[in-house]
Amino acid sequence: MAGLATQETDKSVDKYIESVDNASKQADAKILVDLMEKVTGHPAKIWGDNFIIGFGKYKYKRKQGKEEYEWFNVGFAPRKTKITVYLTMDISQQEDLLPKLGKVKYGKGCLYINKLADVDLSILEKLIQRSAEAEWGIRDFD
Repeated sequence: MAGLATQETDKSVDKYIESVDNASKQADAKILVDLMEKVTGHPAKIWGDNFIIGFGKYKYKRKQGKEEYEWFNVGFAPRKTKITVYLTMDISQQEDLLPKLGKVKYGKGCLYINKLADVDLSILEKLIQRSAEAEWGIRDFD
């Protein structure tokens, strides 16, 4: 395997956010950049050609793999219909916060948010903080 296709780039985060068609998604993206930079202490970086905005990075190996990969600690992608927030923890185990978060769908490591007005930002901040402090529990990428 030649490595991951999604890697950190030097592309401009601001230019990418300005290119998002929906003004509401642009505004939400700016709020998330500020929030995630505050929580993680890392600047926003564009990862890959699918334009994920990531913060910080860590190295991991896949199960039974030898090659080491880099991935961002937390991040998000303002997509056409939803904002996807990427967290490096099993979100379903956050039973104390999920019911308070608001209108959101989630997978193992992703939150799917229509717009930030649908969620409690203080609860989202706590989830981001937990993910940023986690021992990178989601490691079974196979």
